[in-house]
Amino acid sequence: MAHRTWLEIRDAAESGVGVILPVGATEQHGPHLPLATDYLCATAVGLAVARDVNMLVAPPVTYGCPSRPLSGGGQGFVGTTSLTPVTFMGVIRDVLAELLRHGFRRFAILNWHYENGNFLYESVRAALGDREDVKALVFETCLKELSSESISVVFNGGYMGRAIEHAATYETSIMMHIHPELVQFDRLADDAAERRPWYDIVPTPPDIVPDSGVLWKVEGATAEKGRLLWDEVIPPVRDAILHELG
Repeated sequence: MAHRTWLEIRDAAESGVGVILPVGATEQHGPHLPLATDYLCATAVGLAVARDVNMLVAPPVTYGCPSRPLSGGGQGFVGTTSLTPVTFMGVIRDVLAELLRHGFRRFAILNWHYENGNFLYESVRAALGDREDVKALVFETCLKELSSESISVVFNGGYMGRAIEHAATYETSIMMHIHPELVQFDRLADDAAERRPWYDIVPTPPDIVPDSGVLWKVEGATAEKGRLLWDEVIPPVRDAILHELG
């Protein structure tokens, strides 16, 4: 969308084209992945499905809600730059309000940052209100689920869930597939916290966050695994948009 002129955007809105809004964060992803990982992945998902669903991909929301220790390492890492939830919700609401003003009526919001979660849903609901001429899909995660076959092939140490895969095998393999030029291959290293409680602790004790920011195993990551994971991510997103937004 950002590469089009205003005349092209006007024509697209008038013809019923929809908008995909990628949402991510600026957050540490270990010593080997860039701060942009979350919004790069969300944008890549949007670009992968946009043509098939007759949508434009809007410029991504590049800042997200604060990183939590057990799913992103927390706010203690240099470079992790977050918005307060109130500000984040205002940004999403305002962007959608502007897109509505331009005449767009079909939206898919693709999120890759775990902590944005319910704040994203409430933001979209606030922006759209009770309008019956508008419809939006909110993907709090771009990953529906992984097949048992993929889990057995990809995760040498077992699949521990989406939260702990922060900067680990899942995200690293996908970045190797979609943006290999941004992966520092010589810095790949497994890590884990000394303990991982099932509850949050405020303030954050140092023994629940690895010094590297990598929450779990990463050295088994490969571009081939990333392509396998990517092939599982894209079809459910594309199919959901086609089914719900036509």
